[in-house]
Amino acid sequence: MGKLLQVRGDFMAYGEFAKIYDELINEDIDYDEMVNRIISICEEENVKFNNYLDVACGTGNVTIRLATKFKDIFAVDLSEDMLREAFEKLKANKLKGKVICQDMTELSLNKKFDLITSVLDSTNYIIEEDGILSYFKSIYEHLNDDGIFIFDINSYYKLSEILGNNIYTYSEEEVFYTWENTFEDDLLSMFLTFFVKKGELYERFEEEHLERAYKAEEIEKYLKLSNLEVINKFDGYTNNDVQEDSERLVYVVKKSR
Repeated sequence: MGKLLQVRGDFMAYGEFAKIYDELINEDIDYDEMVNRIISICEEENVKFNNYLDVACGTGNVTIRLATKFKDIFAVDLSEDMLREAFEKLKANKLKGKVICQDMTELSLNKKFDLITSVLDSTNYIIEEDGILSYFKSIYEHLNDDGIFIFDINSYYKLSEILGNNIYTYSEEEVFYTWENTFEDDLLSMFLTFFVKKGELYERFEEEHLERAYKAEEIEKYLKLSNLEVINKFDGYTNNDVQEDSERLVYVVKKSR
């Protein structure tokens, strides 16, 4: 399903969804496989395992797995609800790390990192050109000269052909939801209605989400304008080349030389 973010103007935040995020997302995402691939890329690029920043960290599923490899850990998200979950996971695993509430397009940490990640299509939720340029420029300012930035996007193909204009449902004893999508002008609008069991009753809440479909050449143009260079691109968290029907594109980026 990917990362769902409630859209408020140009900003993104989780609401009630934070409470059930892991239950839903863990069925679709193999975090261990994802993190092992990220570590492998870091080793291939001779990245130093000192400072790590997880942007749009959500509930910290990637953060806690990479925290064992790095000396200094930062995790950023706009949602205090999500950060609370991430903090509890760090604490439960006896890991040290700083969790900070910031907009991913306006990072201000006064620190540089060997590795920065932003996973599960968080980048797609930046829908304006000035926003994605600000985001990539913020990454540039926080990246060490020999560091790398690894991020992924839902492909244009996935948003327009697979998710677009479709309706999905999910039904378990504790959670039921409907997910109705419309795709227009390169934007995927998602309307979700949740029913979450509370005692003998179900609590209902609704969320509206918006994700932009970027073509690869658009992303690469914005990266270049931000003085970032694509050094590799993969079909998901594999070692495979991108195909026309790839659903998730993973970018490995460095500062331009």
